[in-house]
Amino acid sequence: MKKTQSGTKAFLLTIVLILNFTSFCFAKNSNFKTDSVKSKSISFKIKLKSADKATIKPSALKFNKHLAYSFTVDDGYRSAYLTAFPLFNGGKISEPMINEWKNDQGGDGTKSKGLFYSDGFGNKIPFKLGLAINGSTIGDFSAFRGHLSWAEVKEMYDAGWDVLNHSFHHATKHGTNFLTEVTENTTSIKQNLGFTMSHFVVPGGESDPGYQLEYERDAMANGSFSVASYVGSGPVINVQEKVNLEKMIYARTFVQSSKDTIGFKTMDRFLKTFDSIAKSPNPVWYNEFTHGVGNGNLWNLSMRFPDFKYYMTAIAAKYGSKGNDSIWMAPWQEVYEYIWLRDRIKINYIQNNKEGIVTIELPEIPETFRYRAISLAIDTPAKFEIESSSPDFKVSSDGKTNHTLITIQLK
Repeated sequence: MKKTQSGTKAFLLTIVLILNFTSFCFAKNSNFKTDSVKSKSISFKIKLKSADKATIKPSALKFNKHLAYSFTVDDGYRSAYLTAFPLFNGGKISEPMINEWKNDQGGDGTKSKGLFYSDGFGNKIPFKLGLAINGSTIGDFSAFRGHLSWAEVKEMYDAGWDVLNHSFHHATKHGTNFLTEVTENTTSIKQNLGFTMSHFVVPGGESDPGYQLEYERDAMANGSFSVASYVGSGPVINVQEKVNLEKMIYARTFVQSSKDTIGFKTMDRFLKTFDSIAKSPNPVWYNEFTHGVGNGNLWNLSMRFPDFKYYMTAIAAKYGSKGNDSIWMAPWQEVYEYIWLRDRIKINYIQNNKEGIVTIELPEIPETFRYRAISLAIDTPAKFEIESSSPDFKVSSDGKTNHTLITIQLK
């Protein structure tokens, strides 16, 4: 009996030592375990109509588009809401509106049917812009104010427009505290709109040489993933292969009306450039900027609304849903976040006869990211269906029509 008790104690001691050793090993490798949780995987099933081998890879651009086009309006002028927003989404464009600066920020008073591209599944998506704003100028100051109100910014943001940090006061002169300009604007938008901006646009104006370098440095050090400045990447970025997004500084191209108000010769020149970029053999990302988009050429650094309407309508007609549907008209932040995710996922596809399993390993996505979607290009001669019951993501595909595209929206 004593031997049995002694043996039992020895056995129990052995179990305790094993458990302690296992706990030690787990603790020692806790970083690996944590990382594994953060970089979780998702999977779904594909049922094909034939056993021909399919291949799957990330699409260069969302919805498998050929051209990502990002357009930003600087300084938060009200014309963005009065004219561009209804032009893109459909609705009544503002009548002429003389603002506090005696400048016309209105439009032509017509009704727009909207400008759209498609998601590849028959759904139309309105064109969207980015808004580079200064928090100190936003408010309901008067009916004839030149800048947007918080309610107008929120409405456009909720419709998918992105808001970019443009400094709090638009300060550029000697003595500017660049760090404060960056952080105060971040705080202002967070307090009034409830989100944290993650991209910065250097304000222009009277300044000391090299001031933009200080803005670039302070913006990057305080949460910005990229900065629009004077010299840098682009304005055309090849996205066929992996894109270096680390601390990206990109160059702005301004589109503005000329002094000649007869015809659209200036816009036709810009459109000629646009057409040449759209014909690039590889998928590309192109970005342009302007200031106001009302009837008046605000500060002579803007697009008059007739020019803006002509320009965007021509692009939509040729490359939007009514044209060849090759454009993804989305703000800078949306495109940036897509490419960031695209370049960090790992895809594993295993096919057995007419059934395949897609497993995607996801990276840890920054909290300030607004978009969590990825498109996959599938090469198969067969129609297919997707099977998934996961609450963590939604899958859409054109498996019953073109059988070339799968888009995953993470929740």
